[in-house]
Amino acid sequence: MPKPKVDKELLIRVAQNARLNLSKKEIDVFLPQFKAVLESFSKIDSLDVENEEPSFQPLPVKNVFREDKAEKSLTQEEALSNTKHKKDGYFKGPKVVSE
Repeated sequence: MPKPKVDKELLIRVAQNARLNLSKKEIDVFLPQFKAVLESFSKIDSLDVENEEPSFQPLPVKNVFREDKAEKSLTQEEALSNTKHKKDGYFKGPKVVSE
């Protein structure tokens, strides 16, 4: 794949794609920086990655949660056994709506 010519026109096209309106002064400042960045990334092209697996995550993705399976749970009486604030088989909380 041939390298694109890095010039003022390429920088302006990239800026337009990013919806940036660069002034002449900004173009003069950014052009050498843009060239340096693209040269740094062009070094990646020289790497031999023929035998490498593609990687989309920096770390392996795995499920860290336990398996979801039904287990024995508390009965209603056991759940309410340690509270004084209960009514009709439910926890009783403070009144939230005033009349």
